[in-house]
Amino acid sequence: SHIFKKNQDLTKARKGKTEQLLKIDEHDFSMRPAFGGPAIPVGVDGQVESLDSISEVDMDFTMTLFLRQYWKDERLSFSSTNNKSMTFDSRLVKKIWVPDVFFVHSKRSFIHGTTTDNIMLRVFPDGHVLYSMRVTVTAMCNMDFSRFPLDSQTCSLELESYAYTDEDLMLYWKNGNESLKTDEKIYLSQFLIQKLHTTSRLAFYSSTGWYNRLYINFTLRRHIFFFLLQTYFPATLMVMLSWVSFWIDRRAVPARVSLGITTVLTMSTIITGVNASMPRVSYIKAVDIYLWVSFVFVFLSVLEYAAVNYLTTLQEQKERKLQKRFSCSCGIPHSKTMMLDGNHSESDANSLAGYTRNQMVPEEEKPEKVVVHVAMSNESNSSRKRGLKGHVGLRIIQNTHAIDKYSRLIFPGTYIVFNLIYWSVFS
Repeated sequence: SHIFKKNQDLTKARKGKTEQLLKIDEHDFSMRPAFGGPAIPVGVDGQVESLDSISEVDMDFTMTLFLRQYWKDERLSFSSTNNKSMTFDSRLVKKIWVPDVFFVHSKRSFIHGTTTDNIMLRVFPDGHVLYSMRVTVTAMCNMDFSRFPLDSQTCSLELESYAYTDEDLMLYWKNGNESLKTDEKIYLSQFLIQKLHTTSRLAFYSSTGWYNRLYINFTLRRHIFFFLLQTYFPATLMVMLSWVSFWIDRRAVPARVSLGITTVLTMSTIITGVNASMPRVSYIKAVDIYLWVSFVFVFLSVLEYAAVNYLTTLQEQKERKLQKRFSCSCGIPHSKTMMLDGNHSESDANSLAGYTRNQMVPEEEKPEKVVVHVAMSNESNSSRKRGLKGHVGLRIIQNTHAIDKYSRLIFPGTYIVFNLIYWSVFS
């Protein structure tokens, strides 16, 4: 008959024994341990599971970590022959006192609840308690983008008791600088975790008093290679492409104008794309300096051709006026035509002195006017050229080829110097 005897429900027996050991119903757990006495010390440590995202636009970061808290509550002590602890889930947490730690400057936070609340409570015979939870926090991070994208950012996750001042609850890092561990698999696409450490200090509120505050500080350095490919290299190539205009014939107006406009519009697109993914800060970023200086170089190359084209037009107009004033006839090289009518003065006639008769049009062929072909000597031509050029300082303006020639050296040289200064300052 003992085979069909009903077995004892060990779960129910254990539950009753647990309640009797912990004596939960005999104490008021709405009060902190040792109420009215000194501040209860609460040790904290944790393990960072992941840094999920860091947003420059919202200036925040998201972190998932295992947060563990340690304190002693003699009301939970129990007698045990083997000194073993008892482990519970989130259901017991609602019945006993736990520290009211919250995340300062957090925007969103939650305790993971799949498949059940990720909370563990471990009670030791002497009343020591280990309270562990898996939590994800999105907190504010004040970032400085003055050196973006060659910057390093330092963010902090701050923990503090909401109700208990330092006279009632003393938060501290349980193992000092070794209180925070990280998962070796943590990897960020844009950042490298340079340093992860803990600090603590007191925080004062004028209405409530002083509170212990714990900090999880981590320093991140941005990976530059992504921005080299997406921003710096395209901007540099556009500047170099604008220099191609200096090697194109100045008479090829469509080619040089279209090249200049294309590079200007491309630089504008790059600048707009970079600023679209950044917060609207009121100061200049490092990438802004590089992009706007590159934009100025591209724009100056367009203005350079405008100057070349304008000066070329002026020079051609002067040459046409000279050719019209001293027009050539009869295919005789270096000759000019002078027409004298019957009413010419004696001074006009004297101006023909020194020219041979065969250079004069026969008298029978001019009934009313005299047409005289004046042969200009090489000496007079050279003196006229010297008069047109004037001072040596005006040669570059008059010779538009020289502007392109010097631009081929000045633009690349200046841009190289700018890059050397830029990367030495911000790198």
